[in-house]
This record gives sequence, structure tokens and C-alpha cells, in this order.
Amino acid sequence: MARTPSEFAVHLFLEGGHREEVRFPTIQDFQKWYSNELAAKADSNDFISVPIKNIQGEYMVVRPSKVFAIRVEPVFASSVDRFA
Repeated sequence: MARTPSEFAVHLFLEGGHREEVRFPTIQDFQKWYSNELAAKADSNDFISVPIKNIQGEYMVVRPSKVFAIRVEPVFASSVDRFA
């Protein structure tokens, strides 16, 4: 029986070696943000907002042209936190 992820961790790999992780509640939320914001402006040097759902009052912006890889990882509520 397949498990359902409780959220999705999206790892953004940026030019210069920087890495950022943001989380989306569903894969559809990520796909909507990706297609409407990131892919639509892929060659742009203008900043776009990256949603940070679990940190109030904080936001992140990136230049779409500086994102060179994305990894999407399902996170299960029963998963052990590997970084704690």
C-alpha cells in the first residue's frame, strides 16, 4: 500500500553553490508555483518570490536565471528527521 507524503521538500540549487530548501504542502502547489513563477521567467534576472510556508514574517526571493537545478523530495510524517 502506497504512503501519502505529508509535504514536499524542494531543494533549489543556485549558481555559486548555494542551496535552499522550501516546503510545499502538495506536489500540485509546487507545480503551480514552478510553472507560473519560475519556468515562466526562467531567463529573467528580476527577482521572484519563493513561498516559505512555515516561517512567519520571512520571505525569500531568487533570480530565476540563477536556479540551475531543483530536487523534489516527498516527506512523510512518519519519516525520521535526519538533520535534527
